[in-house]
Amino acid sequence: MLQLEQGSGPAVRSRRGPLLRGVQIAGELLMSAGVILLLFVAWQLWWTNVASDARQRDVVKDFARGTADGNGPTAAAPEPAVVPKPAVAPEPAEGATIGILYVPRFGAGYTRPIVQGTTPAVLDTLGIGHYQGTAMLGAAGNFAVAGHRQTHGAVLDHIDALVPGDRIYVQTREGYYVYVFRNSQTVLPSRTDVLLPVPTQPGAAPTESYLTMTSCNPRFGSQERFVAYALLERWQPVSAGPPAEIAQAARAAREG
Repeated sequence: MLQLEQGSGPAVRSRRGPLLRGVQIAGELLMSAGVILLLFVAWQLWWTNVASDARQRDVVKDFARGTADGNGPTAAAPEPAVVPKPAVAPEPAEGATIGILYVPRFGAGYTRPIVQGTTPAVLDTLGIGHYQGTAMLGAAGNFAVAGHRQTHGAVLDHIDALVPGDRIYVQTREGYYVYVFRNSQTVLPSRTDVLLPVPTQPGAAPTESYLTMTSCNPRFGSQERFVAYALLERWQPVSAGPPAEIAQAARAAREG
């Protein structure tokens, strides 16, 4: 007697029908999920940078054109023989633009706005955010800021490229603050002591003006924080013009 091959016949084929359809549907859903995931990644790593870059350029241009008398210098001027005490502006309302950050190490044309606050509304759109409650520029204490590395403008993408001795410039309506990068460290997100008046030194009274920049680490993750420390070297009023190293970038910022 001949035996039927296992798995053949109308009854078996009828059972396979729904199973095959289920596998097909599952495959289509997985493919759709993959496409959606790729689109999300593209949005995060590309489009958020495009949109934020455009917004930040507008903020930089508007702020640069509005400094001093509205017709401030566009080229470097001789530094004053007697450097006055740094101006210290009051802490502004959240979302207000404090100044423009220039970091030649990040590129000759690098300019980013510094805005009050570190909420997503600030960091995801307006650039670099100033931690509320930390010192203002020029004051004894710690002017601490935060920014993204790989999304929303990637404002601090190259924070790990800083070399001791690099100058970091901040332009405000009062003048130009020149900081010198000293060192960096990687810490856990819980290490809020990096924001203290004297970074990482609880209870210490500040006698110098610090600039602390924080961002996520590694570049495509957020398990840690990369922290860069700088110290105020000098200050010059806006009437003196921008320091020579950023004169061209400052002119470009005004011209948009």
